[in-house]
Amino acid sequence: MLRKYSKLSKHLKSKQIFTMTRSKFNVSGDKSKRTFDGIVFDSAMEMKFYRDWCIPRMECGEITGCERQVKYILQPKFTRDGKTIQPITYVADFVITYEDGNTEVIDIKGCPDNVALLKRKLFWYVFPDINYRWLTYSGIDGGWVEYEVVKEARKKRKELKG
Repeated sequence: MLRKYSKLSKHLKSKQIFTMTRSKFNVSGDKSKRTFDGIVFDSAMEMKFYRDWCIPRMECGEITGCERQVKYILQPKFTRDGKTIQPITYVADFVITYEDGNTEVIDIKGCPDNVALLKRKLFWYVFPDINYRWLTYSGIDGGWVEYEVVKEARKKRKELKG
């Protein structure tokens, strides 16, 4: 029996059946699917947000700035018992500056994991004066909508289904 398994294992390795085409965040390895105007985005949804939400607002002057991948330190590095503990950082998808001078941090979310939930809490605590929002795209719920609104609407639709 062990012999059959090793033959099968060699066969599978030789056929290269198992190939990784997506990252652990379910992002396509094909950068062309998430590239717009020469910019490679972390996800197709981020590209769509930039293309369909940011660009039109920049063209009409509603927003004056759109920075991508801005790093925030949620907890600085420190030393404990002679060991250096690395900082906790958060990289914002977008930092939008409006014509009135207000700024907000926008993170594009499909389905946030526990790390994202924790970093959001830390961000709110460390930067209480910065408007921080999670947006997601939902055609059913009206396009680019706050993640919490979509989550609640999905819950209600599921309850109605029974």
